[in-house]
Amino acid sequence: MADEAMTDKAIKPAVKIALEYGPIIAFFVGYVLLKDRTFTVAGTDYSGFVAVTAMFIPLLAVATFLQWRLSGHLSKMQIATLVLVVAFGGLSVWLNDERFFKMKPTIIYLLFAGILGFGLLRGQSYLEAVMDQAMPLKREGWMILTRRLAAFFFALALANEAVWRTMSTDAWVNFKTFGLPLSIFAFFMAQSGLFARHGIAEEEKDG
Repeated sequence: MADEAMTDKAIKPAVKIALEYGPIIAFFVGYVLLKDRTFTVAGTDYSGFVAVTAMFIPLLAVATFLQWRLSGHLSKMQIATLVLVVAFGGLSVWLNDERFFKMKPTIIYLLFAGILGFGLLRGQSYLEAVMDQAMPLKREGWMILTRRLAAFFFALALANEAVWRTMSTDAWVNFKTFGLPLSIFAFFMAQSGLFARHGIAEEEKDG
């Protein structure tokens, strides 16, 4: 019964935002403060970037755990993100190579694009299955939004590859911290016309 009650409990918006974006902001602040420092552990020198990555992994794990404890639920996207952060962040720390962590957004967005694309090939919108309550749309609207989002995720993967391979670490950190979230926000803002055309009114949904 306690688990059921926890499942039904909603997180306050301010707490949810803090848990979702707090680790990202902490990573950015930590990088700004430590990027020019070198840390020696067991005779091995680690850059500030790798050191901050090592701190980011448990911080994200704790934030994700708290979200689960407070809401009783984690989205598949949150779980996949945590797994890939642990895997690629861990590789960066273990091998002392920052490239693995920089590749992580590429893998995440390719994974999401692939999952959505696979559903489209089957004539289904996997996006609808996980976001139906948040954005009530007609089936045609879900299919259009899913196609657009799959293409958008693929574009983000390409953009991340271009940034980390051709630009400085400072540029990539700024891109990851601000560029990616703002791009996602802008994408959904740009879908306002689709929501207006294919949205389901509350009375229609209830009926």
